[in-house]
Amino acid sequence: MAEPDDIILEHLLHIRRAVEDTRKDVHKILQGAVGLQNPYANMSKRLDRMNFRIERIERRLDRTDA
Repeated sequence: MAEPDDIILEHLLHIRRAVEDTRKDVHKILQGAVGLQNPYANMSKRLDRMNFRIERIERRLDRTDA
């Protein structure tokens, strides 16, 4: 039968490997999320600029409600 210290060490090494694998998986997921954020952030900025331009055009044409 294995010594209790050996069993504990084996479990700790297994936990360490599992944590490292989880860390790598989370890193990959976060990289993918950043890749998705950029196009949406750029699209949002473009829509904001378009909204500003439309409001400016409406003001010039005296078509605003205010």
